Amino acid sequence: MQQCLRSVPSLAVAFTCLLAGASMGCALVDPTIESPTIESLTIRETPASIIIQNGEAHVLTYHKAEVEPPAGVSPLYRRSGFIHPLTAPNGSVVTGIHPKDHWHHLGLWHAWVKTVHKGREIDFWNLKTGDATIRYVKTLGVRRSATVVGFTVMQHHVILPDEVVLEEAFSIDVSLHPDGHYLVDYVTVQENVSDAALVLEAYRYGGCIAYRGPSHWHESNSAYLTSAGRGRKDGHQSRARWCAMYGETEHGVAAVTILGHPNNHDAPQRQRIWPATQQNKGAMFFNFVPIQETAWALRPGKPCTQRYRIVLSAGTPEPAQADAWFATYVR
Repeated sequence: MQQCLRSVPSLAVAFTCLLAGASMGCALVDPTIESPTIESLTIRETPASIIIQNGEAHVLTYHKAEVEPPAGVSPLYRRSGFIHPLTAPNGSVVTGIHPKDHWHHLGLWHAWVKTVHKGREIDFWNLKTGDATIRYVKTLGVRRSATVVGFTVMQHHVILPDEVVLEEAFSIDVSLHPDGHYLVDYVTVQENVSDAALVLEAYRYGGCIAYRGPSHWHESNSAYLTSAGRGRKDGHQSRARWCAMYGETEHGVAAVTILGHPNNHDAPQRQRIWPATQQNKGAMFFNFVPIQETAWALRPGKPCTQRYRIVLSAGTPEPAQADAWFATYVR
């Protein structure tokens, strides 16, 4: 079994690492890369959400309060602890929420699917089962430095009604690329706080980052490109360092490129990429899946960190450009 990126004595220590940045080797921004100052980046917390903007332009919203599903849809689909909308530098919204084909898809989010805890099969992903959910609990920190704005929140992965299995420090940090892209560092530190292992069975999807594209993206106006040169037809189950998803918007082409840290569990991780079918008509869904090939167990008292970077950009990303983003990220 591969090791997590970092094992720490407690979630509190992991949180300290996230806030301290350079301490314990957890630098949020590579100090060797010249980064623009962020006078224009702001972060604002309300009772319902945390919002990051670039001047007047929206970047992302994290939902602290539960968001209700559309009228007439089961209340089981209400959930907090996810990001939507996510907005590209050209002003285009590049996430979708509550699509009719999958009411539980929530912009940029994460959950485990096929799990076993104390002999019970538990699904934190498909909310309609009523097994489990993920909840925002409290804000651990909101920060602003010379190059980054961000926040860390505590989330609980709960077997309903109230049995907490995983306690999670979830962090988002946003900075500006010199070319005008938004860099979103997405870090999750999960600790099993129960008295039994959470077994993550091998399955085709589930994990620490998932993405649903906007509802108007389909086979004829959007595309995938992975670091291995694969796309909609042949990308599923392949491994990749990064995957770019891009499509037409009212402001031109916008792109979301997700980079997986090479020290993540089972890296470079396998991917869940939807092929175009009659049912989904090429709708865009993506998931880095650390358990697609081999089962994994999250054991009590052993926190595990998974790191990703999302690059939000305008225009069609080129492979060499995405490779350069990845090289900067891992450096």
